[in-house]
Amino acid sequence: MALPNWYRRCIGCGEGRDKRKMLRIVKNKGQAPELDLQQKKPGRGAYVCPNSQCVMLARKKRGLERSFRCSVDDQIYEKLIQQVSAVENRKS
Repeated sequence: MALPNWYRRCIGCGEGRDKRKMLRIVKNKGQAPELDLQQKKPGRGAYVCPNSQCVMLARKKRGLERSFRCSVDDQIYEKLIQQVSAVENRKS
């Protein structure tokens, strides 16, 4: 059975869910990965659940490296954790 077009898997925990309930991380050629809150930026995308634990799991599992097929600095993960924490705080 085919999965729906809006179904995405978290690069941290591996849970599949509606992409509108997840955060998209995008990478363009020559640029560092960044958070894409509108989910409209061009480039290769990876999805993570909207909590900092999943970003930390993605860091441990090297999820961005696998998704983007490149090396990702720890500073990028730290920046993403801060941004996701800010999004978490806005929602609560």
